[in-house]
Amino acid sequence: MDQSLPGNSAPSGGAATVYTSLTTQLVNLIPPMMVLAAILFWWLAPLSIAENPSTLLATGAVSICIIQALEFVFERHPGWRINWREFATDLFYVVLGYTAIAWATEALAETPLKAVKASLGIATPWVTQLPFLVQAALVIFLIEVGQYWMHRLMHNTAPFWATHAPHHHITQLNAWKGYVGNPIELFLISLSVVALFDFATAPVFCAVSVLGIVSGFAHANVRANPPLFYSFVFTTIRHHSLHHSTGFDETRCNYANSLILLDRIFGTYREGEASVVGQDERKRLSIAEQFLFPFQPAIAAVKARRQGSGMPA
Repeated sequence: MDQSLPGNSAPSGGAATVYTSLTTQLVNLIPPMMVLAAILFWWLAPLSIAENPSTLLATGAVSICIIQALEFVFERHPGWRINWREFATDLFYVVLGYTAIAWATEALAETPLKAVKASLGIATPWVTQLPFLVQAALVIFLIEVGQYWMHRLMHNTAPFWATHAPHHHITQLNAWKGYVGNPIELFLISLSVVALFDFATAPVFCAVSVLGIVSGFAHANVRANPPLFYSFVFTTIRHHSLHHSTGFDETRCNYANSLILLDRIFGTYREGEASVVGQDERKRLSIAEQFLFPFQPAIAAVKARRQGSGMPA
């Protein structure tokens, strides 16, 4: 694969090799550098900023837009090159995630969980006493453990697979594709037990920010292959593209959204990469088809019944 920068003329001969090698190394460091920048921001920012939900919204939007923009400069696979239709669809799901899915998670999961916590008198004041980085790491672990097992359940249980399968119908990977899926799946995958613990706000926001960056790069068409200190712990596009490959067996691995370490621990890690992704003969689903996918058997049954009774379908 040509690793030179688009639009730039590199030196020739040995100098070109050094130039290309240096460029590749710098590109490979972009994901860990963005994660480090996020950690430092939340760690050092004044509490008036670090505990403001608007800050989390703004940093999340900026981070994912930066990753999306990197696709135009450091493209990994030409076949994944985003077009206006994909961009508009992805944008719809990003907005859906920040609005309806976020509201549903808060109203139907977080608030009831906090109420149960209060009614049972559950308190974890020791959590707040932990160092900032330890709290953030614990939040990342708790969120990812929940997502890992929910994701694994979706791939191994038919009713749950019906909600998750639409996400595997995407035929290219881009930075915003992590937001694409059936709303039921998007809600289920967002569930966690973090609300049962008394974490400080800033470490929670830091963890969410880091997970957003890692997940963004894990779906992005960016030719970054982060070094082992990153890729042993965090999910990369190599890990996640294999999970999205066309073979059904290949999809039953690398379940972790952002913490590939969990796959290594639980024996579901698999090495490899895919440049062709999608399921069911790579049929791309529209937004309406994504939403209705889990209900297709019921819809088909109703149509069959109507046809059997002579009613128009």
